[in-house]
Amino acid sequence: MLRDITIGQYFPGDSIIHRLDPRFKIVITVIYICMLFIGSSFWCLAVGVVFTLMAMLLSKIPLKMFWKSVKPILPFLIITALLNLFLVNTGEVLFQWKFLKITEGGVNISLFMLVRITLLIMGTSILTYTTSPITLTDAIERLLSPLKKLNFPVHELAMMMSIALRFIPTLIEETDKIMSAQKARGAEIDTGSFMTRTRNMVSILVPLFISSFRRADELATAMECRCYNGGEGRTRLRQLRSAPRDYIALGVTLVFLAAAIAVSIITKTR
Repeated sequence: MLRDITIGQYFPGDSIIHRLDPRFKIVITVIYICMLFIGSSFWCLAVGVVFTLMAMLLSKIPLKMFWKSVKPILPFLIITALLNLFLVNTGEVLFQWKFLKITEGGVNISLFMLVRITLLIMGTSILTYTTSPITLTDAIERLLSPLKKLNFPVHELAMMMSIALRFIPTLIEETDKIMSAQKARGAEIDTGSFMTRTRNMVSILVPLFISSFRRADELATAMECRCYNGGEGRTRLRQLRSAPRDYIALGVTLVFLAAAIAVSIITKTR
């Protein structure tokens, strides 16, 4: 299960999405999120579905990787869908048993939220799948550079976000190793009641926290040994430069956003 988690991982490639300027990719991702939340009908989500499928195909990332990005939160998606299914009581009653009631409005909202969250995860995963952590750090710093005039620690914030994304796969791998080691010692992690498994998680969380603090200390020591002193006077191996394809990608995204807004207005006037 843990090996299937792909959050924060980068998959090198030479697709058109990989070659886009990371600053534009961040802006496009923000516009994409607005696109998904701009309306409350399935027609608005249909625009997001088309855009997501197009981006997935252009990124040339295997489709199973996008499934892996959704798989870890599948239980939360199911719980959210069930809550909306039984707690929303609008529209025609489709099924009723004692105090449980399923209505047409509950089914629509459950499916709508399920599709929206799935698209949100799969679409935003393209950003980390096609952008290296170092490049992502530079892009965030450049986008937030106007805040430097307000003495905002832009470089430090970008570095923290990049390190957090970078160490998600590392912590997942470390957790998997600790679980395997505990099972080899006879620990019952996947069996027993819910409370028993919860108590057994302490034998995983404690070593994981100790390992995380150790890694953080080693990283801080390594940065100090390399005379790291923040973004002041720092040079970059690769300079960020925009190209025509970046403006074309941004324009296409804005067209999809306009389409989602138009569909939302049309569905509300009906």
